[in-house]
Amino acid sequence: MDERTEIGTLGEFGLIDFLTKDIELLHSSTIVGVGDDAAVIDNFGKQTVISTDLLVEGIHFDLSYTPLKHLGYKAIVVNISDIYAMNAVPKQVLVGIGLSNRFSIEAISEFYGGIYLACKKFGVDMVGGDTSNSKKGFIISITIIGEVRPGKFVKRNTANKGDFICVSGDLGGAYLGLQLLEREKIIYVENPGVQPDLESESYIIKRQLMPEARRDVIEMLDSINVIPTSMIDISDGLSSEILHICKASQLGCLVYEDKVPIHNDTRRAAKRFNLDPLTCALNGGEDYELLFTINQSDYNAVFNSGLVSIIGNMTSREERVKMILISGDEVSLSAQGWNTFHK
Repeated sequence: MDERTEIGTLGEFGLIDFLTKDIELLHSSTIVGVGDDAAVIDNFGKQTVISTDLLVEGIHFDLSYTPLKHLGYKAIVVNISDIYAMNAVPKQVLVGIGLSNRFSIEAISEFYGGIYLACKKFGVDMVGGDTSNSKKGFIISITIIGEVRPGKFVKRNTANKGDFICVSGDLGGAYLGLQLLEREKIIYVENPGVQPDLESESYIIKRQLMPEARRDVIEMLDSINVIPTSMIDISDGLSSEILHICKASQLGCLVYEDKVPIHNDTRRAAKRFNLDPLTCALNGGEDYELLFTINQSDYNAVFNSGLVSIIGNMTSREERVKMILISGDEVSLSAQGWNTFHK
């Protein structure tokens, strides 16, 4: 039997000391980290980018199939993705948690192991946070801080008519990974002796449980000296994010079905679930890829990077938000992705 240490044996401050004892600071901008009333950060003339996120058990994650280490990793990565979506670089993070005594010290150590793994991989200093008792499940609060050179940050409302629409990676896999895990949960509840065989579905499961923020895309854009005209990360589905850019920039767009990137493993999984791969890509969410627009003159440099797909172009507001299907038919795009308050 695995050893279990009750949280109550350490107390709140003892727990904080235990979880933060091995922190190593990476950035000279981190003047004061964990251990004082507040962190102190000096960005040396650069602009500060800040984002925050709240993850609630039963709404954003299910611990029946989400390993705590994966959850800690994902909690950091999805926030890092928001910083990259501003064309900025993440530097520091603060983590707050609310938890009950059903968690042991060993369990929370697993969760923080995932946090520290993500921080190390993406070069982020953990500089503070908080812990509290929770009667309503596990609650995670993340605040992330990044920096960007003046004039380089990218917003959603600055796309221009004629700009090309780009998306990194591929889409729909995370949604199908969630469908698979939910199905296996139901099977397990009904037949606890049945062990799931998930090895053949490793791609879509990893897309759901352990997504990756696209630092490589931000580094690529910097290396070719291209600043997107607008950008957003894909957390709620491609169609929702495109609509955000169109609404903010007061434009329409034209997207081509055959240009939307979908991995072969995602297509096969969609077929097994009797789902349309394109629908999963448009409305699934949690892919954490980057959606951005570029000036037409930057097409060759961006396309030749091999990291992104060009899926369409921005149009006038009067032309609305449309997709050209492989059949040649034209349809309107609508937001049907994740909505916290409709779940």
